[in-house]
Amino acid sequence: MIDQITVDKIINAAQIVEVVSDFVTLRKRGVNYVGLCPFHDERTPSFSVSPAKGICKCFSCGKGGNAVNFVMEHEQLSYYEALKYLARKYHIEVIEKELTPEEIAHKNDRESMLALNKYAQAYFSNILHHSSEGKNVGMSYFHERGFREDIVKKFQLGYSLDQRDSFSVEALSKGYKKEFLTKTGLSIERDDGKIYDRFWGRVMFPVHTLSGNVVAFGGRVLKKDDKTAKYVNSPESEIYHKSNELYGIFFAKQSIVKHDRCFLVEGYTDVISMHQSGVENVVASSGTSLTQGQIRLIHRFTENVTVIYDGDAAGIKASIRGIDMLLEEGLNIKVVLLPPGEDPDSFAKSQNASDFIAYIDAHQTDFIRFKTGLLLEEAGKDPIKRAALIGDLVRSIAIIPNSIIRSVYVKECSVLLDVDEKLLYAEIGKTRQTKQEREAAKPIPVTSLSPTPEEASMAGMPGAASSVAGYANQDEERNIIRYLVRYGEQVLYYVKPDEQSEEVPVTVGQYIMDELARDNLVLEHPLYAKILELFRENASNEGFVSEHFFGQHPDPQVSCLATDLLTDRYVLSKIYSKMSKVEEESDRLIELVPRVIFEYKNKLLLATIKDKMVEMKKANEQNNIERQEELMQEIGNLNVIKSQLAKTLGERIILKL
Repeated sequence: MIDQITVDKIINAAQIVEVVSDFVTLRKRGVNYVGLCPFHDERTPSFSVSPAKGICKCFSCGKGGNAVNFVMEHEQLSYYEALKYLARKYHIEVIEKELTPEEIAHKNDRESMLALNKYAQAYFSNILHHSSEGKNVGMSYFHERGFREDIVKKFQLGYSLDQRDSFSVEALSKGYKKEFLTKTGLSIERDDGKIYDRFWGRVMFPVHTLSGNVVAFGGRVLKKDDKTAKYVNSPESEIYHKSNELYGIFFAKQSIVKHDRCFLVEGYTDVISMHQSGVENVVASSGTSLTQGQIRLIHRFTENVTVIYDGDAAGIKASIRGIDMLLEEGLNIKVVLLPPGEDPDSFAKSQNASDFIAYIDAHQTDFIRFKTGLLLEEAGKDPIKRAALIGDLVRSIAIIPNSIIRSVYVKECSVLLDVDEKLLYAEIGKTRQTKQEREAAKPIPVTSLSPTPEEASMAGMPGAASSVAGYANQDEERNIIRYLVRYGEQVLYYVKPDEQSEEVPVTVGQYIMDELARDNLVLEHPLYAKILELFRENASNEGFVSEHFFGQHPDPQVSCLATDLLTDRYVLSKIYSKMSKVEEESDRLIELVPRVIFEYKNKLLLATIKDKMVEMKKANEQNNIERQEELMQEIGNLNVIKSQLAKTLGERIILKL
């Protein structure tokens, strides 16, 4: 963990215009800067950067935040990785807190394994480019596959010498421990304690994580030997879990976000060839069935997935079973079948990027329609097989979470299969009910009963924290927090405690806290409540400015929400401002802030009256006269308050300055 002093130093040093300018061409517009959004394709600049507030915001796709948030989203880094990125940019030494002995041991083991893999990648690349065997065997193979030198270097491809222990001996001589050679799977230990290379005599494909660390390797043998596996992959380890990794994701992440689409292929060379042709938003499952971890990794960047198949019918039928999981995750799935005899590797080599994309767009079809056509061809007119086909499609449609999309697919399948829609809906209903019953029967983890604020309000870029549903008073609470973040330290009015005392200022934040405390009200939304508490704890600090404090807060949830609340979509032109005096929001705080408080209280009051009325109905049914009288009195009192609030809300609120 990075200590708070260093975090503050990094955040204070990071200038939003400088950070964004590393990736986006900006031009000045008024007090702000604008440019084309790096997170989606656009022709008209909608990405705004405010140096005064230290935030950026796209008014089209909604993404933005402070400098740390921007780096997290653009480079797809974790919060602490983004801090380290900015620390390097501004030459700030990162000091991490002291760890326990167990944490240190675990961290050291992991770092040792990553360091060894990094060394191994450099070793294999060096062998490929500089040894005679590497150039004559390994590089010749890559040239035969049509890979350019720049692509070979980009993907850090390599070659392992055709000797049983050449790498292991070299690594040991450099001081790397046998323990980590075997833990990473780079070496295999014999019963007699000697070790030898796992990948000897193979071209090497490093597997990178999202942040670019090498966690595994795939090695392809070049000799023709039926007894030798064509591909050998690193085993599972402390740093490598194949179900959570996708080949090429490190090189594809920015392109996936930019194009809002991910191409899914099968192998290493498919990914590399598509990159070479100019199509970079592509990843591979590396010949394994898709897993939930891989699907969630894709879903972090886009909801649109295009699966590219070659003409191998058997391979298609085997792989479509896993694609149902993509549907269940809520992704939009398209399928493309390449021309006979082509695979993504060979097809990409014969196309440039624009021709490749044009072919995909012209030939892609949605997964359900593709699956229907494929299974119909197999079933023919056999009624038993057609019945099984219908059941298969029903199961696929039933797992789609969006009811509108399900209904569209039902209509399509009804036409394609010549089956009544009502029958399909009935079968889908049964399937979903069965699934719900299975889910309900599962034991509920204790931790899920009490979600943390982070779990409740999610983590990520702007919109994530503010999009949490399920809180009855979310809109009213958001309005309150908006004024707190934007104007918290500004004076709302002055009061005199007594005749002899001088006037005391009451800030917007103090007024909000006092009004909530007056009626013992607590904000329901956990993130809003957290921001209110942060204000309470820090507002008295010297030099406290609410918008800066929250906009640059180290908690990504807080800073991202603050970005949304601090950003104005539209600004009046200078011409209009000159033509007439415009009353700014900051000039009307004395009216607006009390109003949002009263609106919040009014909604709570109406909800309370509704609950009392329900309770009254139950008391009537139970003929509980005593309770009825109590409730009538309570409802009467509440209605008096309701009338007072209604009168207040209907008038312009004026407090003496």
